[in-house]
Amino acid sequence: MADHQEATLTLPSDPASVSSARRHVARTLTEWGLPDDAEFADTVRLIVSELATNAVQHTFGRSPTFTVVLRLVRDEELYVGVTDSHPRWPQRLPAAVRQDNGRGLPIIRSLAKEYGGRLQVTPTAEGGKTVWLALPWAVPLPEPLG
Repeated sequence: MADHQEATLTLPSDPASVSSARRHVARTLTEWGLPDDAEFADTVRLIVSELATNAVQHTFGRSPTFTVVLRLVRDEELYVGVTDSHPRWPQRLPAAVRQDNGRGLPIIRSLAKEYGGRLQVTPTAEGGKTVWLALPWAVPLPEPLG
């Protein structure tokens, strides 16, 4: 296996693109050896779904596309990122705020913590940002024979 594998997909900033992003992630993880029905695969799909939804909803039409990046390094760490071209970074909401949206990043942070991962936001050269999660690669080991 290569030291580094990467899969990238750029999609229009449209709500219909969120399901395309999930399908891309599912295919890629399966190609990299993670069973489609693994809990970790569900988690990564949820993370990408939340990040893609944020890229569509919170860029206010100022990012015509978003890009999903999956990077597997040495079969040890999976990087999941969504990039958009809007300069506004995610805002942390106070816990007491009650609203119908704005819960995506708390969900992502919780999942990252549960899997021993970390979340970061990095600027792009074009003035946008990438929201990244680094997660330990969790491919289940085969059952022992006998």
